[in-house]
Amino acid sequence: MKRKFTALCMATLLLFAGCTKPQVNEVRSSAVQEEAKVEEPIPGNYEPVQELPQLEGVKKGDTIATIHTSKGDIKVWFFPEYAPKAVENFTTHAKEGYYNGVTFHRVIKDMMIQSGDPTGEGGGGESIWGESFENEVTPNLRNFRGALCMANSDYLNPTNNSQFYIVQASNKEVGNELANQVQGDNNKAVLYGDNVVIGKDGKPLTNGEFFSDEVVKAYGNLGGYPSLDMKYTVFGQVYEGIEVVDAIDSLETDENHRPLEDVTITGIEVGTYQ
Repeated sequence: MKRKFTALCMATLLLFAGCTKPQVNEVRSSAVQEEAKVEEPIPGNYEPVQELPQLEGVKKGDTIATIHTSKGDIKVWFFPEYAPKAVENFTTHAKEGYYNGVTFHRVIKDMMIQSGDPTGEGGGGESIWGESFENEVTPNLRNFRGALCMANSDYLNPTNNSQFYIVQASNKEVGNELANQVQGDNNKAVLYGDNVVIGKDGKPLTNGEFFSDEVVKAYGNLGGYPSLDMKYTVFGQVYEGIEVVDAIDSLETDENHRPLEDVTITGIEVGTYQ
Protein backbone atom coordinates (compact mmCIF):
# COMPACT_ATOMS: atom_id res chain seq x y z
CA MET A 1 0.00 0.00 0.00
CA LYS A 2 1.31 3.43 -0.85
CA ARG A 3 2.12 5.80 1.97
CA LYS A 4 -0.06 8.87 2.41
CA PHE A 5 0.89 12.36 3.53
CA THR A 6 -1.35 14.55 5.63
CA ALA A 7 -1.93 17.73 3.66
CA LEU A 8 -3.96 20.76 4.55
CA CYS A 9 -7.43 21.08 3.12
CA MET A 10 -7.35 23.70 0.38
CA ALA A 11 -9.19 26.39 2.32
CA THR A 12 -7.49 25.74 5.65
CA LEU A 13 -4.15 27.26 4.73
CA LEU A 14 -5.52 30.06 2.82
CA LEU A 15 -7.11 33.40 2.52
CA PHE A 16 -10.65 32.15 3.00
CA ALA A 17 -11.88 29.98 5.83
CA GLY A 18 -13.38 26.72 4.71
CA CYS A 19 -12.90 23.25 6.11
CA THR A 20 -11.96 23.13 9.75
CA LYS A 21 -10.01 19.86 9.80
CA PRO A 22 -6.88 18.71 8.02
CA GLN A 23 -7.65 16.18 5.31
CA VAL A 24 -5.57 13.39 3.88
CA ASN A 25 -4.19 14.01 0.42
CA GLU A 26 -2.14 11.34 -1.31
CA VAL A 27 0.99 12.23 -3.21
CA ARG A 28 0.86 9.48 -5.81
CA SER A 29 2.13 8.43 -9.19
CA SER A 30 0.49 7.22 -12.38
CA ALA A 31 1.96 4.64 -14.72
CA VAL A 32 0.58 6.36 -17.80
CA GLN A 33 -0.18 9.98 -18.52
CA GLU A 34 -3.71 9.13 -19.66
CA GLU A 35 -4.62 7.99 -16.14
CA ALA A 36 -3.90 11.48 -14.79
CA LYS A 37 -6.43 14.28 -14.93
CA VAL A 38 -4.26 16.27 -17.29
CA GLU A 39 -7.07 18.76 -17.86
CA GLU A 40 -6.09 20.26 -14.50
CA PRO A 41 -2.29 20.24 -14.42
CA ILE A 42 -0.12 22.16 -12.04
CA PRO A 43 0.26 25.21 -14.36
CA GLY A 44 3.60 25.91 -15.97
CA ASN A 45 6.44 24.25 -17.82
CA TYR A 46 8.96 23.03 -15.29
CA GLU A 47 12.42 21.56 -15.45
CA PRO A 48 13.56 18.80 -13.10
CA VAL A 49 15.24 19.93 -9.88
CA GLN A 50 18.35 21.96 -10.72
CA GLU A 51 19.28 23.34 -7.31
CA LEU A 52 17.86 23.68 -3.81
CA PRO A 53 18.89 27.15 -2.56
CA GLN A 54 17.11 26.63 0.76
CA LEU A 55 19.81 24.11 1.66
CA GLU A 56 22.64 26.53 0.91
CA GLY A 57 21.81 28.90 3.74
CA VAL A 58 21.67 32.67 3.85
CA LYS A 59 24.62 34.41 2.19
CA LYS A 60 26.24 37.83 2.41
CA GLY A 61 24.27 40.27 0.29
CA ASP A 62 20.97 38.36 0.49
CA THR A 63 17.82 40.33 1.24
CA ILE A 64 16.57 39.39 4.70
CA ALA A 65 13.78 40.33 7.07
CA THR A 66 13.35 40.13 10.81
CA ILE A 67 9.73 39.47 11.74
CA HIS A 68 9.29 40.85 15.24
CA THR A 69 6.47 39.06 17.05
CA SER A 70 5.11 39.12 20.57
CA LYS A 71 6.72 35.67 20.99
CA GLY A 72 10.14 36.66 19.64
CA ASP A 73 11.94 37.28 16.35
CA ILE A 74 11.85 35.15 13.20
CA LYS A 75 14.56 35.86 10.63
CA VAL A 76 14.13 34.90 6.98
CA TRP A 77 15.95 35.30 3.69
CA PHE A 78 14.35 35.52 0.26
CA PHE A 79 14.55 34.01 -3.23
CA PRO A 80 13.75 36.89 -5.61
CA GLU A 81 15.29 35.03 -8.55
CA TYR A 82 12.46 32.49 -8.31
CA ALA A 83 9.60 34.46 -6.76
CA PRO A 84 10.16 38.16 -7.56
CA LYS A 85 6.54 39.24 -7.13
CA ALA A 86 6.04 37.45 -3.82
CA VAL A 87 9.29 38.89 -2.46
CA GLU A 88 8.50 42.41 -3.64
CA ASN A 89 4.99 42.17 -2.24
CA PHE A 90 6.11 40.97 1.19
CA THR A 91 9.09 43.30 1.59
CA THR A 92 7.16 46.36 0.40
CA HIS A 93 4.29 45.62 2.76
CA ALA A 94 6.84 45.10 5.54
CA LYS A 95 8.62 48.41 4.90
CA GLU A 96 5.31 50.28 4.80
CA GLY A 97 4.14 48.78 8.10
CA TYR A 98 1.26 46.87 6.54
CA TYR A 99 1.85 43.86 8.78
CA ASN A 100 2.30 45.83 12.00
CA GLY A 101 -0.23 44.70 14.58
CA VAL A 102 -1.40 41.75 12.44
CA THR A 103 -1.95 38.47 14.29
CA PHE A 104 -1.19 34.87 13.43
CA HIS A 105 -4.84 34.06 12.86
CA ARG A 106 -4.50 30.37 11.96
CA VAL A 107 -2.25 27.67 13.38
CA ILE A 108 -2.36 24.07 12.17
CA LYS A 109 -0.41 22.10 14.74
CA ASP A 110 2.68 20.33 13.46
CA MET A 111 2.07 21.89 10.05
CA MET A 112 2.20 25.67 9.71
CA ILE A 113 1.47 29.10 11.18
CA GLN A 114 -0.36 31.71 9.07
CA SER A 115 -0.57 35.49 9.16
CA GLY A 116 -0.77 38.54 6.91
CA ASP A 117 -4.49 39.38 7.15
CA PRO A 118 -5.06 42.86 8.62
CA THR A 119 -8.64 41.91 9.52
CA GLY A 120 -7.43 38.93 11.53
CA GLU A 121 -10.34 36.88 10.21
CA GLY A 122 -8.63 34.93 7.44
CA GLY A 123 -10.48 36.47 4.49
CA GLY A 124 -8.77 39.84 4.13
CA GLY A 125 -5.64 41.49 2.85
CA GLU A 126 -4.49 42.71 -0.54
CA SER A 127 -1.28 42.83 -2.53
CA ILE A 128 0.75 45.99 -3.08
CA TRP A 129 -0.78 46.15 -6.57
CA GLY A 130 -4.35 46.06 -5.27
CA GLU A 131 -5.12 42.77 -7.01
CA SER A 132 -4.18 39.13 -6.72
CA PHE A 133 -1.06 37.85 -8.45
CA GLU A 134 -0.08 34.48 -9.84
CA ASN A 135 1.82 31.65 -8.23
CA GLU A 136 5.59 31.52 -8.71
CA VAL A 137 6.27 27.84 -8.08
CA THR A 138 9.34 25.81 -8.98
CA PRO A 139 10.67 22.32 -8.17
CA ASN A 140 13.77 24.10 -6.83
CA LEU A 141 11.92 25.52 -3.81
CA ARG A 142 10.08 23.20 -1.45
CA ASN A 143 7.93 23.23 1.67
CA PHE A 144 10.80 22.27 3.95
CA ARG A 145 10.48 23.10 7.64
CA GLY A 146 10.93 26.88 7.95
CA ALA A 147 9.77 27.70 4.41
CA LEU A 148 8.02 31.08 4.03
CA CYS A 149 5.18 30.75 1.53
CA MET A 150 2.25 32.65 0.06
CA ALA A 151 -1.21 31.52 1.18
CA ASN A 152 -3.99 31.52 -1.38
CA SER A 153 -7.44 30.07 -1.85
CA ASP A 154 -6.94 27.99 -5.01
CA TYR A 155 -3.58 26.95 -6.42
CA LEU A 156 -5.08 26.38 -9.89
CA ASN A 157 -6.58 29.88 -9.85
CA PRO A 158 -4.29 31.62 -7.36
CA THR A 159 -5.41 34.55 -5.22
CA ASN A 160 -2.08 35.62 -3.74
CA ASN A 161 -2.51 38.86 -1.83
CA SER A 162 -0.90 39.57 1.54
CA GLN A 163 -1.31 36.37 3.55
CA PHE A 164 1.60 34.01 4.14
CA TYR A 165 2.45 30.91 6.11
CA ILE A 166 5.60 29.42 7.62
CA VAL A 167 6.01 25.65 7.55
CA GLN A 168 6.50 24.31 11.08
CA ALA A 169 6.27 20.55 10.39
CA SER A 170 9.20 18.95 12.18
CA ASN A 171 8.47 15.26 11.57
CA LYS A 172 11.55 13.98 9.76
CA GLU A 173 9.88 10.63 9.09
CA VAL A 174 8.34 12.34 6.08
CA GLY A 175 11.66 11.71 4.32
CA ASN A 176 11.42 7.94 4.86
CA GLU A 177 7.78 7.92 3.82
CA LEU A 178 8.62 9.84 0.66
CA ALA A 179 11.51 7.50 -0.12
CA ASN A 180 9.32 4.45 0.36
CA GLN A 181 6.62 5.85 -1.87
CA VAL A 182 8.75 6.80 -4.85
CA GLN A 183 11.07 3.80 -4.63
CA GLY A 184 10.71 1.80 -7.82
CA ASP A 185 8.44 4.44 -9.38
CA ASN A 186 11.09 6.86 -10.61
CA ASN A 187 9.81 6.77 -14.18
CA LYS A 188 6.15 7.28 -13.32
CA ALA A 189 4.42 10.64 -13.47
CA VAL A 190 4.15 12.44 -10.16
CA LEU A 191 0.67 13.50 -9.09
CA TYR A 192 -0.58 15.80 -6.35
CA GLY A 193 -4.13 14.72 -5.72
CA ASP A 194 -5.44 14.39 -9.27
CA ASN A 195 -3.12 16.97 -10.78
CA VAL A 196 0.08 16.39 -12.71
CA VAL A 197 3.18 18.56 -12.71
CA ILE A 198 3.95 19.36 -16.35
CA GLY A 199 7.54 19.54 -17.60
CA LYS A 200 8.97 21.73 -20.35
CA ASP A 201 8.41 18.96 -22.91
CA GLY A 202 4.68 19.05 -22.20
CA LYS A 203 4.77 15.75 -20.35
CA PRO A 204 4.43 15.19 -16.60
CA LEU A 205 7.59 15.25 -14.56
CA THR A 206 8.50 11.84 -13.21
CA ASN A 207 9.00 10.95 -9.58
CA GLY A 208 12.72 10.73 -10.16
CA GLU A 209 12.81 14.22 -11.66
CA PHE A 210 10.56 15.82 -9.06
CA PHE A 211 11.62 13.93 -5.92
CA SER A 212 15.34 13.76 -6.51
CA ASP A 213 17.51 11.97 -3.96
CA GLU A 214 18.59 15.37 -2.62
CA VAL A 215 14.97 16.46 -2.10
CA VAL A 216 14.07 13.23 -0.30
CA LYS A 217 17.18 13.51 1.88
CA ALA A 218 16.40 17.14 2.72
CA TYR A 219 12.88 16.29 3.85
CA GLY A 220 14.42 13.57 6.02
CA ASN A 221 16.94 15.96 7.53
CA LEU A 222 14.67 18.99 7.95
CA GLY A 223 11.06 17.85 8.00
CA GLY A 224 8.36 19.71 6.13
CA TYR A 225 5.27 19.13 3.99
CA PRO A 226 6.00 17.78 0.48
CA SER A 227 2.28 17.60 -0.33
CA LEU A 228 2.25 21.40 -0.55
CA ASP A 229 5.06 21.66 -3.11
CA MET A 230 4.08 23.32 -6.39
CA LYS A 231 0.75 24.45 -4.93
CA TYR A 232 1.94 27.51 -3.02
CA THR A 233 4.76 29.93 -3.72
CA VAL A 234 7.83 29.38 -1.55
CA PHE A 235 9.66 32.73 -1.44
CA GLY A 236 11.73 32.69 1.73
CA GLN A 237 13.27 30.50 4.42
CA VAL A 238 13.76 30.88 8.17
CA TYR A 239 17.44 30.99 9.14
CA GLU A 240 17.01 32.02 12.77
CA GLY A 241 14.10 31.86 15.18
CA ILE A 242 12.51 28.54 14.24
CA GLU A 243 11.94 28.06 17.96
CA VAL A 244 9.58 31.05 17.80
CA VAL A 245 7.68 29.34 15.00
CA ASP A 246 7.46 26.25 17.22
CA ALA A 247 6.21 28.33 20.16
CA ILE A 248 3.42 29.82 18.05
CA ASP A 249 2.57 26.38 16.65
CA SER A 250 2.25 24.98 20.18
CA LEU A 251 -0.48 27.44 21.19
CA GLU A 252 -3.90 26.10 22.08
CA THR A 253 -6.43 26.75 19.29
CA ASP A 254 -10.18 26.63 18.82
CA GLU A 255 -12.08 24.43 16.36
CA ASN A 256 -11.18 26.83 13.52
CA HIS A 257 -7.45 26.65 14.30
CA ARG A 258 -7.44 30.18 15.71
CA PRO A 259 -4.99 30.57 18.64
CA LEU A 260 -6.71 31.35 21.94
CA GLU A 261 -3.77 33.64 22.72
CA ASP A 262 -3.11 36.46 20.28
CA VAL A 263 0.38 36.51 18.79
CA THR A 264 1.06 39.76 16.99
CA ILE A 265 3.59 40.96 14.46
CA THR A 266 4.97 44.11 16.05
CA GLY A 267 7.05 45.09 13.03
CA ILE A 268 9.20 43.72 10.21
CA GLU A 269 12.66 45.04 9.39
CA VAL A 270 14.00 44.45 5.87
CA GLY A 271 17.72 44.60 5.24
CA THR A 272 20.77 42.92 3.76
CA TYR A 273 22.65 40.02 5.30
CA GLN A 274 26.15 41.11 6.25
